[in-house]
Amino acid sequence: MGVTLRISDSIVQGLRLPEAEIAPRLRTELGIALYAQGALSLGKAAELAEMSRILFGELIAQRGIPRHYGDEDLAQDLSYARSE
Repeated sequence: MGVTLRISDSIVQGLRLPEAEIAPRLRTELGIALYAQGALSLGKAAELAEMSRILFGELIAQRGIPRHYGDEDLAQDLSYARSE
């Protein structure tokens, strides 16, 4: 299941961003917001933003957003470290 989000032309025009940057920026900002609210894990928020987990983690750190690190995150990190 996918979701398509429609944003009105007036909002898109008001963004003050080059057209090519609009969709990636909105995905990134949505990923950050949902992660900060605890609605998405770091991995899923990074996936939404189309970034690596490392780059996304650096981005949220720059924004002063605390990292939510739970058992699932630990398991993913351990799996990655073991190259599984």
